[in-house]
Amino acid sequence: MPLYVVATPIGNLRDLTERAREVLAACDAVVAEDTRHSGQLLKHLGLQKPFISLPAFDEGARVEPIVKRLLSGASLALVTDAGTPAVSDPGSLLVREAIAAGVQVIPVPGASAVIAAVSVSGFSEGRFHFAGFLPRKGSAREEMLNEIKHLRSQLALYESPQRLRETLLELKAALGDRAAVVARELTKVHEELARGTLSELADHFSREVRGEIVIVVSGAAESEPEDPRELEQEVRERLARGERPKEIAEALSGQHAKRTVYQLALRLKAEA
Repeated sequence: MPLYVVATPIGNLRDLTERAREVLAACDAVVAEDTRHSGQLLKHLGLQKPFISLPAFDEGARVEPIVKRLLSGASLALVTDAGTPAVSDPGSLLVREAIAAGVQVIPVPGASAVIAAVSVSGFSEGRFHFAGFLPRKGSAREEMLNEIKHLRSQLALYESPQRLRETLLELKAALGDRAAVVARELTKVHEELARGTLSELADHFSREVRGEIVIVVSGAAESEPEDPRELEQEVRERLARGERPKEIAEALSGQHAKRTVYQLALRLKAEA
C-alpha cells in the first residue's frame, strides 16, 4: 500500500528517471494534479493507468478516499504537472494524511525547477532558502518579505509570468537592488537564464512574459546588528515634524517591518 511521490520532467521528457518509469508502470493508479496533462506523459511512455484527480483547489475534499484506497492495499503514484509533488504543488496534504494513517510514503526523486535554478545561479552562498510562491495578500506578502530580507542565503521563489515584473520591483524595494537570476522555461525549447540586478531584470521583463518562472536572489550582505535606539530616534524626529504614524511606517518599510514601526510611532505619540 505505498504512496510513491514521483518527480516528473519540468519540460524535457528525457529527464524522467528510469525508476520513475518503473514505478508508474507498476502502480495500481496515478494520483495527478491534472489528469489530462499527466495523461500525455503516460501516453508518451506507452502506459495506461487509471487516474485519480487531485487538483489544488479541491485537495482537502479528495484526500480521505485516496488514503482509504491506500489502506485497502492499493499502491499509488502521486505526480503533479511538472517537477516534484508537494513542493509548492498539490500533494502535501495527501502526504501528511497518508503518514498519519500509517501508510508508507516513498520518494522517487527527479527534476526540480528550484534545484535546477539554484545550481546555475553562480552566487557564492552555499545554501539557499526556498520561499515557494509569495503570498498574494498585502499584509502576508509584506510579512514574508520582512522575514527573508535579512537572510544571508540565496533566496529562491516561484512566480507567475503575469506578476514577474511587479515581484522583482517589490523584491528590490524590500531587499535592495541585489544581483538575481530569473530562470524561465527551464529544460524547454525557449529556456532563458536572465542575470542582473533586480531593477535590471524588472526592465528586461517589462514586456509580455510566458512560461514557468524561478527567481533566485543573492543573499543579504553581512551587517552590524541594528541599534533599536536609532529607529526610535528616527520615529521621534518624524513625529516632531508632524508626520502621522501611518506615514512613518510607510516611509521606513524598506528598512523595518511596517507593523513594528507603526506600533512604535503610536506608542511614542501617546507618550508625547
